[in-house]
Amino acid sequence: MGLLSNGRTLLLYGCQTGDIASKLHFTMNVPKTGYRVFSANSSSACTELAKKITERLGVELGKSIVYQESNRETRIDVKESVRGQTIFIIQTIPRDVNTAIMELLVMAYALKTSCAKNIIGVIPYFPYSKQCKMRKRGSIVCKLLASMLAKAGLSHIITMDLHQKEIQGFFSFPVDNLRASPFLTQYIQEEVPDYRNAIIVAKSPSAAKRAQSYAERLRLGLAVIHGEAQCAESDMADGRHSPPCVRNTSGHPGLELPLMMAKEKPPITVVGDVGGRIAIIVDDIIDDVEDFVAAAEILKERGAYKIYIMATHGLLSADAPRLIEESAIDEVVVTNTVPHEVQKLQCPKIKTVDVSMILAEAIRRIHNGESMAYLFRNIAVDD
Repeated sequence: MGLLSNGRTLLLYGCQTGDIASKLHFTMNVPKTGYRVFSANSSSACTELAKKITERLGVELGKSIVYQESNRETRIDVKESVRGQTIFIIQTIPRDVNTAIMELLVMAYALKTSCAKNIIGVIPYFPYSKQCKMRKRGSIVCKLLASMLAKAGLSHIITMDLHQKEIQGFFSFPVDNLRASPFLTQYIQEEVPDYRNAIIVAKSPSAAKRAQSYAERLRLGLAVIHGEAQCAESDMADGRHSPPCVRNTSGHPGLELPLMMAKEKPPITVVGDVGGRIAIIVDDIIDDVEDFVAAAEILKERGAYKIYIMATHGLLSADAPRLIEESAIDEVVVTNTVPHEVQKLQCPKIKTVDVSMILAEAIRRIHNGESMAYLFRNIAVDD
């Protein structure tokens, strides 16, 4: 029986105290604390971003197997010890959004039950981010997903260009909302010929703030397309359409509520001069491209001779590649937050900007306990 430096007693069966003193040199080893990077995707196309990030960090991708059972259940096997380590899970979101979410949740819970110290999700495109407001009798699915991630064991999230910055308030843990705009503005400066003759365009008034940020940083003009025939989010901001339209004052004879006047969209107009200019439409997500195609046709009619689209997340669902190829759009530039290699093969107009650099730097800074302020330099509150 021996006494440790912290005053606790160590029992060594079968040994005399004198033998311990003379033959055994006991050292207290401090447990190793490091970090590991895992990918929770079962699709090989979705692991490309994770591989680029680990290459920049100089670490190996964690050993795990992610697959779907014959009945489509998600199964994950972690093939190495993660006890006491900080774990980063990189999860890119393919077209099968719900499968990717389950993979992330199951992976996080598997690491939690394997005694990982911290579990940090790297989710460049956060799914369900458009469902962040109450609409009619629906639900705020983005808030539900935030609660599920916390319950699964995540303690921090790194993401990029949330659809609404207020989504960060749905989480009970820190969220680092990185920006892709430095990479996209650099692309404009280096790859768009005569970009000084360009004008930044918002395809709807709701996108004007983002477009204004690009215009001010590039020292370019700003144009806004108004009157677009679409169902904008602002049309249903209230959400519940309650009380009903039919007045019913029974029981409250003195109550007379004013009826809300129905909206009427004005004719499509472009606020700003785009004649003889390069039009650059900016947005955070490009999914169904009908709105962008319609905006490009309007800008062509107003005299723009070249049209670019810049977006952070290139979901490019359904027939998006074909519609882009047949449209007046000259180039669509998106980042690699979402895998879109198949769409690029279908449409050569689609170009990709790599953002693995900033994601890798965010991981390095968080692990080393360094400030994240450098990654947000010159970014205002409204950006």
